[in-house]
Amino acid sequence: MLWAWSGSRYSGLLCMALSSVIYFVMEVLSENFTAQSIPLFETSFVRCTVTLILSYIWLRRIGLPIFGATHPRKLLLLRSLVGYLSLLSFIYCIQRIPFSLAILLSFTTPIMASIMARIFLHEKLKITEIGGLACSFSGMLFIFQQMLTTQGTEKTEEASNSSFGGSNHIYAALIGFFSSITGGISYCLIKAAAKATDQPVVTVLSFAILASPAAGICTFAFEEFVLPSFNSLSLMLALGILSFLAEVFLAHGLQLEKINKAANVMFMEAALSQLWGIGTSSIAPSLGRLVGCILILISVSFTMFFGPEKENE
Repeated sequence: MLWAWSGSRYSGLLCMALSSVIYFVMEVLSENFTAQSIPLFETSFVRCTVTLILSYIWLRRIGLPIFGATHPRKLLLLRSLVGYLSLLSFIYCIQRIPFSLAILLSFTTPIMASIMARIFLHEKLKITEIGGLACSFSGMLFIFQQMLTTQGTEKTEEASNSSFGGSNHIYAALIGFFSSITGGISYCLIKAAAKATDQPVVTVLSFAILASPAAGICTFAFEEFVLPSFNSLSLMLALGILSFLAEVFLAHGLQLEKINKAANVMFMEAALSQLWGIGTSSIAPSLGRLVGCILILISVSFTMFFGPEKENE
């Protein structure tokens, strides 16, 4: 981890890889140790609060001002607003459409980030980088093809019993796509703010300052509060710590590396999740899933091993 943080040629991509691995570990822990159903906003509130506390402690221990210099504060504010808008949209989406479709839509965020980086940060997008993103997203389509077909058939049958079912699902899917767009913009703002402050943890703190109270308000306004058991609370706190580490590595990776290359590494989480599911027999193996994982791993490996060298030429 220290080598990944050191600022070497591969540091940016390694930080993105570590972030993806941590998010994968969080997914495994959530699936295997969750014994109580906790509302999404309540879960988000705990994670954001833990992130807020840890990022504050981090900056205090290294002696840096909490909000950094004065000139990047507008960037930090925009990063917080756009980032929470993306999170809010995703929570709305995931509650109203098939889970696999919501996840697939969330993985359009790396593509949106590359497009937004081209528009706002004027990053050059090479043919090989476009090919890498296309290869990874094609892998996602292979992975979720069967699930989308099955769940789509079920939802069609349900919608036939309601005159508003179909339009509601389309609306929720559009909200999910909006979440990806705002997520892509948020990545650009993270990169710009991290470079301006020279401290990626500041971007994590700024998001948590807004997201923590906002998620708390949403918990009581839109959901019924559930008092977590000791085991559930322990798991939520552990996931909050892991989430903080993942966000810090993500911010540092975006700070050091071109967004389109850093974003492509994020697809690794989906491949790891599928391979873990197949290995533990919790997911039925299929040709589509295996082909999808192979495409993603080939694309990410090419970016990891050849990306920095290409950039330095």
